[in-house]
Amino acid sequence: MLTSRAAILALVVCVIALSLAYPLREYVLQRSQIAQLQDERARMEEDVHALQRREEELTRDGYVEDEARTRLHYQYPDEITYIVISREDEDEDGPASPPSEPWFETLWRSVVEADGPEPDAGT
Repeated sequence: MLTSRAAILALVVCVIALSLAYPLREYVLQRSQIAQLQDERARMEEDVHALQRREEELTRDGYVEDEARTRLHYQYPDEITYIVISREDEDEDGPASPPSEPWFETLWRSVVEADGPEPDAGT
């Protein structure tokens, strides 16, 4: 009788373990999904804060004007702008050679080549 009681006890323990396995697995999966979503939310909040800082910079008086002057070399009509180029800058680029053909001819040639018949791979 001791062996039959032990077998029944083992069977009950196995049934309980199997009945708890699926919910436990789902719980672990949901916790990992929650962690991933929290990480994604933190990244998105950082992006939002960065974009808000950028918006504040762009709405500040004079920022757009400063950017246009420094990056695009814009000037007012009555101003004279000087750009200083050092010898190091000239040496790095080398002599400036004009392109062999205008950009639109290169573009048109690529369109014509793309529109042409495809070469046979077998022949």
